Amino acid sequence: MTTKKILRRPVPDTVPEWGLELPPLLRRLYGARGVSSDVQLDYALKHLASPFQLRGIDRAVELLAEAIREGRRVLVLGDFDADGATSTAVAVLGLTMLGVGDIDFRVPSRFADGYGLTPGILYRLQEENALPDLLVTVDNGISALDGVRVAREMGVKVVVTDHHLAGESLPDADAIVNPNQPGCEFLSKNAAGVGVMFYVLTALRRYLRERGELPEPQPNLGTLLDLVALGTVADVVPLDHNNRIFVEQGLRRIRQGEARPGILALLEVAGRDYRRISAMDLGFVVGPRLNAAGRLDDMSVGIACLLADGRDEALRLAKELDTFNRERRTIEKDMKHQAQDLLASMSLDIEGLPWGLALFDPDWHQGVIGILAARLREQTHRPVIAFAPDEAGEELKGSARSIPGLHIRDVLAVVDARNPGMLKKYGGHAMAAGMTIARRDLDAFAAAFDEAVRTTISAADLEAVITTDGPLAPEELSLETAALLRRAGPWGQHFPEPLFDGEFDVISQRVVGENHLKMVLRPRSGGDIVDAIAFNTGAEVPDYTRCGARVVYKPDANTFRGRTSLQLLVDYLEPL
Repeated sequence: MTTKKILRRPVPDTVPEWGLELPPLLRRLYGARGVSSDVQLDYALKHLASPFQLRGIDRAVELLAEAIREGRRVLVLGDFDADGATSTAVAVLGLTMLGVGDIDFRVPSRFADGYGLTPGILYRLQEENALPDLLVTVDNGISALDGVRVAREMGVKVVVTDHHLAGESLPDADAIVNPNQPGCEFLSKNAAGVGVMFYVLTALRRYLRERGELPEPQPNLGTLLDLVALGTVADVVPLDHNNRIFVEQGLRRIRQGEARPGILALLEVAGRDYRRISAMDLGFVVGPRLNAAGRLDDMSVGIACLLADGRDEALRLAKELDTFNRERRTIEKDMKHQAQDLLASMSLDIEGLPWGLALFDPDWHQGVIGILAARLREQTHRPVIAFAPDEAGEELKGSARSIPGLHIRDVLAVVDARNPGMLKKYGGHAMAAGMTIARRDLDAFAAAFDEAVRTTISAADLEAVITTDGPLAPEELSLETAALLRRAGPWGQHFPEPLFDGEFDVISQRVVGENHLKMVLRPRSGGDIVDAIAFNTGAEVPDYTRCGARVVYKPDANTFRGRTSLQLLVDYLEPL
């Protein structure tokens, strides 16, 4: 494991006296995450921000209502990740519930089309005589200046729903709904694309109800919250209070068995009990299987799974997605080995590496470079861009992952300003971004990227840090605590799952499954021995039984042969 500096999350001097009766441990954890009132722990739908704070939503609703009244053809244009897939499913299901009779969806090909609404997609629709009257983008569109222009020239009205950061210019769409567009005062800037689309539907429902145009029986948009929860978690947006409401409400539906058949099927093929799932299961179990379709083949398969009405069809598609995910893992493993060889060929230790890493191999797969960049970021604690060739081989598609303190899209903007024309296109968030460059510009881009990173952060920012909630008392190191923390979520980005650290004697250790370390630990602070497992440590690990270990962990319930016991999931450990 990479050596990391362990820091403890500060707890406010005065933890609020909430009206809720909470165990002291939860009071401490919530206080350390900035929770200051009962309302921030109340996940009732009534606490969601109003959709009418969203700039452009009134016009979007008018256009959708007009399409319903006049029986116009509506096309939803999605994206090839989990947020895009759930956004598409929510749009198709919700608009159908609200009265749109002629609706279809399209998803760009990651390989043939690239990201978002492009002129090429519209020309293809025109050739197929499939141009819609109204096109609704979900999880994309804010940067589609050319695509929107061509659509308008073809007589197609466009409603953009998106959450990505806007560039210097906005597309000339008929309506834009995006909490991150200039002039939008919506309170939750962290909404995922699926959340934005859900808000459009709620506003449309109210508009139709006020005019007596709502279909009977009145549709319950709450049935879509499992999809909203999945997309929100899978897109790794910050879980502010608004997003935690979405996630908690969706999890409740899933645990009650009221989710879409596709979500239940994806959980089933992964061997997860839907009655016990957490937000982590959405992010690390369901999301990757859904994403695998967009990475390796066609996200339409994933969307079809989410739209499936029956268990049999959903399970067939979920198994297909599971197969894609297994293939993705194999490709990723091979690419990571190649990347490590490439790093080794630089003949530099970790301190000698560039501050910003831009890596390329002609055999890398476009659909997996984002995951590869994330793995290398974890290994080197540097911002990483992994490049793969396009189909023609003349251009490189890059996927970037950043470290805390470095806004990767802003860094790309610096590179673009200093080197006009080098970046053919780019976009993204603080922690992730995508771009296209000419293959001949790779070396120049790598140097420019490294320089931009060096002018943005300090050397201290390159030190790997892991932040914990401190130690658990001996009496808190229990199965009951694991259950308490599981119920206390939803945990996620910017509302992190509790992580603890402590000093332990290592009674025994052994490597299982080739690269996982199984241990029996005794807390040096006192208490009972406890099982622990650290995943992906590799076969070569220190003999911790000689020296003991400082362990960073999460308490978890492990069921084996009908017996449930406490097990620590180890995120990091180092010799004492």
